[in-house]
Amino acid sequence: MNAVNHLFMNTDYSSGFARRIRERASEIFPETVSLRREIHLHPELSYEEVKTTALIDGYLRSLGIEPEPPFLETGVVALLRGEGKRGSGNLVALRADIDALPVTEENSHAFCSLEPGKMHACGHDMHTAMLLGAARILSGMKDELHGDVLLIFQPAEEKTPGGAKPLIEAGLFRRFNPAVIIGQHCFPNVPAGKVALCKGSFMAATDELYFTISGQGGHASAPHKAADPVLAAAHIITAVQHLVSRVAPPHEPAVVSIASIHGGNAPNVIPGKVSMSGTMRTMNEELRTLLKDRLRQTVMHVAEAFGVQAELEIRNGYPALVNDPQVTLQAVAACTEYLGSGNVLQSEPLMTAEDFAYYLLERPGTFWQIGTGTPEQEKGNTLHSPTFNPEERALETGSGLLAYSAWRFLDLLSGR
Repeated sequence: MNAVNHLFMNTDYSSGFARRIRERASEIFPETVSLRREIHLHPELSYEEVKTTALIDGYLRSLGIEPEPPFLETGVVALLRGEGKRGSGNLVALRADIDALPVTEENSHAFCSLEPGKMHACGHDMHTAMLLGAARILSGMKDELHGDVLLIFQPAEEKTPGGAKPLIEAGLFRRFNPAVIIGQHCFPNVPAGKVALCKGSFMAATDELYFTISGQGGHASAPHKAADPVLAAAHIITAVQHLVSRVAPPHEPAVVSIASIHGGNAPNVIPGKVSMSGTMRTMNEELRTLLKDRLRQTVMHVAEAFGVQAELEIRNGYPALVNDPQVTLQAVAACTEYLGSGNVLQSEPLMTAEDFAYYLLERPGTFWQIGTGTPEQEKGNTLHSPTFNPEERALETGSGLLAYSAWRFLDLLSGR
């Protein structure tokens, strides 16, 4: 990686190549839109992406790109081989996720989901189409690629433990050794045509919390004869809020939210059991461990005080996503060359989570926000919403930017 230890220079050569890729991204834009809409019509949940996998496989083969033997039951990994004279041994990876969410679409456009209870409400159809578009662009410029591009179409980003970790465990990086890995995610708060990048800690580690509070049910008119799990649950919800305000340092981002509570089915009956669930988000592993320990202590002590029993299950989710600082600076330079400085923004750290974090534990890389916001942003056009409706012009930006970034990093790695 010594070759990426200095910033790109905005030369006439790179500017000319950026212009050519922009023109090509514009030419194939209608085809990229068609790909996105076909995927959007037929969303598939995590590890069920059979039709999507077949579409990706067939499209890559039509470009002369032979997919690798599968690592997992769904998803596609393929190597686009460059033919530039200085490219031997250089490898850059590009990743898109392909799964949908269990959401019923409420949009009214002509390509709404045909699958009841399933929708691409997080933009993975956009991500997939962008990477296919980048493959189309780069496949026509092989003689100018000074190295190879690894195309990763990953399943199951939406379902813990995600598809990235199993893919790595199945040998992805034993078979391939990319110098850099790049990913992007649709964000409706960033205007279409722009990107936003963040150096260092970018997205949070996420852990799922599951509580069971068991007491003694009884008549609601005689609470003194019961051990009320509803009351105990309410105090537990209140008590765990101190973890962020009094345990986490003020300069360390952290979130603990209880998002669901279930118990009882009659107004005059104290139930015997209450269940709750929630999430914990942190940006650093030391704080993550501390909050888990203190969370258990708090829940057990409050339960004991109210004469009930509590069980707490913490399901470890994705680690914090930490962008490599140097690679991110290089990516900022590449994005600026391609889009212009006015279209490259600095992002603040986010408390959302992404299993792209697992790749960054293994290889240097960066993950950025690709803008999908419309000029008149409509209420409800947010990620994971049944009315999420990204600006499709972002497909042109995203496909071209991925292609240019791959070429630019390979160019740098080759010593130009």
